[in-house]
Amino acid sequence: MEISEQLQCLFSGKIEECDGSYVIKIPEQELRLGELQADETYRVAVLPAPATNDANNTDADPQLEQAPQSPPVKEGEQRTVEIEDIGDQGDGITRVERGFVVIVPDTKQTERVTIEITDVRENVAFAEVVERLSYYE
Repeated sequence: MEISEQLQCLFSGKIEECDGSYVIKIPEQELRLGELQADETYRVAVLPAPATNDANNTDADPQLEQAPQSPPVKEGEQRTVEIEDIGDQGDGITRVERGFVVIVPDTKQTERVTIEITDVRENVAFAEVVERLSYYE
């Protein structure tokens, strides 16, 4: 399955019926930490959840049943990013491919920096600033 570079968030949810319409609830953290804004229009892809108890399910997409994708960054890798937000601990937050979060201490929101990845975990990475950049570079 190919995932677009334009992906802004990724989460699982159920479709619920509500007054003759069907609703997918977006987790609050996606609005608070992500690029999403209330009352805006977005494209949404709906994928079936892999069957968990049905070993004979032949309708499931085999690509969805593969192991989770590995983080899109590696230790020692350098990237130029913009700090999108500041976390609860005061560290800068940026997102890379598939919305993967990278935490960068000692940065300010909207700052452009070149970072080096220092620690990679399953769902988050940590980095240090290598160079602070001007918006005109």
